[in-house]
Amino acid sequence: MLHELEKKGLKLLDLPQSMPGYENFISCWVYQRHGHTILVDPGPTYSAKTLVEQLREAGIQKVDLVLLTHIHLDHGGGAGFVLEQFPYARWYCHPKGVRHVTDPHALWQGSLEVLGDVAMAYGKPVPLPAGKLAHEKDLSEFGISVIPSPGHAAHHTSFLIDEILFAGEAIATMIEIGEDRTYLRPATPARFFPRVFFESLDKLAAIEPEPAVCAFAHYGATEGVRPWCDLARTQLNLWLDMVRSGLASGKDNVDEILLGLMGKDELFAGLSLLDEQVQERERYYARNSVRGLLQSVRKERE
Repeated sequence: MLHELEKKGLKLLDLPQSMPGYENFISCWVYQRHGHTILVDPGPTYSAKTLVEQLREAGIQKVDLVLLTHIHLDHGGGAGFVLEQFPYARWYCHPKGVRHVTDPHALWQGSLEVLGDVAMAYGKPVPLPAGKLAHEKDLSEFGISVIPSPGHAAHHTSFLIDEILFAGEAIATMIEIGEDRTYLRPATPARFFPRVFFESLDKLAAIEPEPAVCAFAHYGATEGVRPWCDLARTQLNLWLDMVRSGLASGKDNVDEILLGLMGKDELFAGLSLLDEQVQERERYYARNSVRGLLQSVRKERE
């Protein structure tokens, strides 16, 4: 599918990291239309130089817009470096995130606390220049619709450009295993609010007309949006039910819950078909998701 998308000006640039299993996981979307170049989620500081080299090799000498679906290190940490290399570019993120990327000290400290060595591997974020901030009305002039889609993060935003929805992590983490098999994992954070996440899924599924393409942050693109919102909603409800059942029976061990999910969730069970190092990476993030679900369900019970 990516080959067909390239004919429409959409290209995925892979951004491998220093950690095992982090190939084909983090990417930057490049969309060229009407003589303009738009980057979505340029990735972490560690791979920012690699991204710029890939852009140069692709013949891209000018970038117009850098869009951040959210400000987590693996999506926007290297945006400041990219903007240094492309001085005409402007950038956009949700207003809630602006102060954290123009002065990323708190973002960096919080990332170290939550991610530890993973944050160190991504690299310290480079500040974004406040004077290059674009606003929603500026994006509308490029034909870009801004769709707030909190859940994975309070400041998460999706972007609709032409027939493409850049969904970031508002839906799920998706990996195509083969022609007839897909791995799907909820992209839920440590502090998780189910109602907010489900409302964003409903909002994206209600876009009219339905976008032809859904561009995931992790990883790749699919045809349509609504089927993936439906799958993500069903999966997340299953995970919540499993966590509630575990707590009701006094079982709140994260690894036990994940083992149970492997037997109940066919999409998540695709984990066993992935490369061993990729499996370890996915278990790391799945554990974080279950911890967030446990915290949320415990609050339900208070």
